Amino acid sequence: RRLARLEDSRQRAAELFRWLLDPVAPAEVLGRHWERAPLLVRRGDPSYYAGLFSTADFDAALRRGEVHFGTHLDVTSYAEGVRETHNPSGRALPAVVWDFYQNGCSLRLLCPQVFSATVWHFLSILQEQFGSMAGANTYLTPPGTQGFAPHYDDIEAFVLQLEGKKHWRVYSPRTDAEVLPQFSSANLTQAELGEPVLETVLEAGDLLYFPRGFIHQGNCLPDAHSLHITVSSYQRNSWGDFLEKLLPAALQMALEEDVEFRRGLPMDYLGYMGVANSDTVDARRTVFVEKVQSLIKKLVNYAPIDAAVDQRAKSFLHDCLPPVLSQSEKVQSVYGFPARWQDGGPRNVDILITKDTEVRLLRHGIVRLCNEESGVMLYYTTENSRVYHKEEPKFLELDPEYTDSIEFLLSSYPNHISVDNLPCETLEEKISLATLLFEKGILTTKKPLAQV
Repeated sequence: RRLARLEDSRQRAAELFRWLLDPVAPAEVLGRHWERAPLLVRRGDPSYYAGLFSTADFDAALRRGEVHFGTHLDVTSYAEGVRETHNPSGRALPAVVWDFYQNGCSLRLLCPQVFSATVWHFLSILQEQFGSMAGANTYLTPPGTQGFAPHYDDIEAFVLQLEGKKHWRVYSPRTDAEVLPQFSSANLTQAELGEPVLETVLEAGDLLYFPRGFIHQGNCLPDAHSLHITVSSYQRNSWGDFLEKLLPAALQMALEEDVEFRRGLPMDYLGYMGVANSDTVDARRTVFVEKVQSLIKKLVNYAPIDAAVDQRAKSFLHDCLPPVLSQSEKVQSVYGFPARWQDGGPRNVDILITKDTEVRLLRHGIVRLCNEESGVMLYYTTENSRVYHKEEPKFLELDPEYTDSIEFLLSSYPNHISVDNLPCETLEEKISLATLLFEKGILTTKKPLAQV
């Protein structure tokens, strides 16, 4: 409710991030811990996360019959150095799930935002802070057990202890190659770990953060169960991942525009280059290497950096959860529009936007303009699913003359502007664009367009 009073979705995301880390300041976390070292936040307040997710919510999801083994729920155990998964097939019925739990198995609920509107709301706000997908899993572990082998992940992890308590050990990356890894590790053995850099018991209300590459393992104490949610971000969101988008595009542009990149290789280069010739002293090798270095340096001039950023942003918008609307936002958007069947026919169907209608973007981070070969595309998140990538990327193909209007809406946010102020050539185009964006849930109006 407090976040809803903030008009700007960027401020909302920053405030939620501050609350997540409180009492440690975000600047301290980003300066001293982010991608560097674990952080433990003790609060002594078991109710700090009250309402986010609970075992009662877990049970309710099972009872609705929407949870399936493997797809939504993993049943796991870890004993004597062996980690096992015990997923049957089909629907995860409460009697079966709770029997597994009673017999010492841990339960990992994947994508809890599918089953919890609160987790959905939480992640949909936080993703705008990270500029990278915010995901989550919940873990319910019986007393005196451990569900997973030691391992490291490819995400920045925030462990929020919701109920009970759990003993955690965190270890530094073992080698330079495991610092900020691109991919998660296989299961590790205790003999591979060394000494932990952090060992603690998390209690309800506490937070533990560790960067990708830090090995971790958690086990329950004999006297209490544990329910925690791990919030994750920054998966495949490194400079290297960005360059994977940028360099092929730069090379393609260089091949099209610069004849030097199209000239043929020396006829005899196979005779003096390659691993077999790497120790050979040959002037031709020096010339070849210098030529490659020269072309790579020249490649920078053709790098379409902004276009590559837009392609990353396009992928991020596909990853995003759709926004959660407050009641007031619903009545000012297409989602609360009172179209209905009444007295033998449809009523309140026409969306009557005029030049005086005041509009704004629903959120700042829900759209991205991209110039592509086929035209100008506007990607958006409002029709995404709560299930990761269940839907294909959503976009509108726009006439190029509408680009200025989209940029104007972005720069005006969070203020409302009248449709007449959109920089289109004609009033008809202004109303047409505003209506299209309203119908896609991208725009909201200052006042409801129709009363029920």
